[in-house]
Amino acid sequence: MTTIKRQTLSVLVENRSGVLARVAGLFSGRGFNIASLTVGETEDPELSRMTIVVEADHRMLEQVVKQLRKIIETVKVEDFSCRPFVSSELLMVKVAATASQRSEVMDLVNIFNGKVVDIDTASLTIRFVGETVLLDDLVEVLRPYGLKELARTGTVAMARESKTRSAGE
Repeated sequence: MTTIKRQTLSVLVENRSGVLARVAGLFSGRGFNIASLTVGETEDPELSRMTIVVEADHRMLEQVVKQLRKIIETVKVEDFSCRPFVSSELLMVKVAATASQRSEVMDLVNIFNGKVVDIDTASLTIRFVGETVLLDDLVEVLRPYGLKELARTGTVAMARESKTRSAGE
């Protein structure tokens, strides 16, 4: 029996028009849903790094990696299912909070190391950075207060240089 789980890929590509569309098309053409996709320029402005999180089993992931490597602009593909990596995501959430609930919400902001970035009479807008699972839990904790708006960046990830764990894990 094959196990489908969240898999993270880091794909280094030439920073050219149309590359993102080709990569996304590769996934959709094979019926794979991308759970998260982030793209940004690297330390070299000629290159961009894509972090792609997909629900797949090992066989499906191998197929995708092989296809990614065939795209001309692909420089490097790393499958993080086989090696240690660090990842993070940004979440911004606007929470409806009455005056009497503000202190409770602010306590949660502090517990989850968030930052209030906007405040008005009917809501708080809060920024959090952390592991996807932690942010998922945070959204559920804030849900009873009333989520007015929510935006997430998706996962960014990098391979670890060493096999030791960092303080954040």
